[in-house]
Amino acid sequence: MGTWLPSSSHAARPKPRPVMNVTPLVDVVLVLLIIFMVVIPAMDQQVQVTNPTMFNVDDKVEEKAKPFILSLTDAGEVYLDEDKIAPAAVAMKLREASRAQPHRKLVLRGDVGVAYGKIRALYRAVQEVGFPGVSLRVNQRKETTAAR
Repeated sequence: MGTWLPSSSHAARPKPRPVMNVTPLVDVVLVLLIIFMVVIPAMDQQVQVTNPTMFNVDDKVEEKAKPFILSLTDAGEVYLDEDKIAPAAVAMKLREASRAQPHRKLVLRGDVGVAYGKIRALYRAVQEVGFPGVSLRVNQRKETTAAR
């Protein structure tokens, strides 16, 4: 009696392996590519708009020009640079300054004790004059001031 041995043909047979068929995946990707190639250019042709152009935007002269300083003190006094202005003549003086040097911007400073409503009213008057740029000046808050 002999021992049973597996046949050599059975041992040489490889195990079946799953193979992914990528043909349908490639078909779907190509169809999507064709759709996007047709649809995206058509979406861009809805409304034609020509944007305006500008010459000499932000000249170097404007960047180097020192801005006007408009200050409002706690007592209600208004200063343009270092010249005191009567509250009734603020708009007139601002227009004169803007006409004399139309490229200069303006910086608005207000004392800590001044109510925000007064600063806002002065800011509105400055905006109506038409300066090319208006900004509010503030100081950096320090740790001791913030703790109060």
